[in-house]
Amino acid sequence: MDEIYAIIPVSKLNNAKTRLSPFLSPIERKNLLKSMLKDVVMALKKHVDEVIIISSDTDVLDYGKELRVVTLVEESNSNLNLALEQAMKWAEDKVSKIIIVPSDLPLIAKSDLCRLINQGKSQDFIIAPSRGGGTNILIIKPLTIKMEYGEDSFRKHVKEAIANNLPPLVYDSFFLSLDVNITEDLGEILLHDEDSNTKNYLQTLNISVEPIHGVQRLKVSRK
Repeated sequence: MDEIYAIIPVSKLNNAKTRLSPFLSPIERKNLLKSMLKDVVMALKKHVDEVIIISSDTDVLDYGKELRVVTLVEESNSNLNLALEQAMKWAEDKVSKIIIVPSDLPLIAKSDLCRLINQGKSQDFIIAPSRGGGTNILIIKPLTIKMEYGEDSFRKHVKEAIANNLPPLVYDSFFLSLDVNITEDLGEILLHDEDSNTKNYLQTLNISVEPIHGVQRLKVSRK
């Protein structure tokens, strides 16, 4: 058994990306999350044996069915770590490895995902950090470490790996480090992406970006 499944936990659409308010309206934030989720699913489908979306939101689960992935109803009432444990318990008898991926990695298709997943076949712990000290990619055997998503999760996951005798392999990647939380992140998508659902959606909102010199690197505005 050498299959690898991808697990994507997705929060409720009504709670999507509140830090982007008021730059984006609630419906725009929902559509942004759906666009990013579609890009993540499409990128993963090329390299894994199955994609699983776990969520407590029926709208998310219905959308997952449209994307033709496995959908699991989250039992933990929006506790990310418990939701991931639930998904891994569902998958543990079916696969040798799982890759955990958030729904908001819009540049994932530009990363060397094939190389990363191939490394995961021979390595028991691979982690790709986010820019803020979080965890954006995790490849492990199901349930071999405690899930520590939340503040400072990158350091906590590495500590868990060492405690369980799993040599940690850190995979640094600009494209995988970009998750979307603030308006400047939208600018990174417009600058670095080419033809994704996310970029195409942002362009329909008449969002523009220009490099600047200052505290912020990019100026993101709407026409």
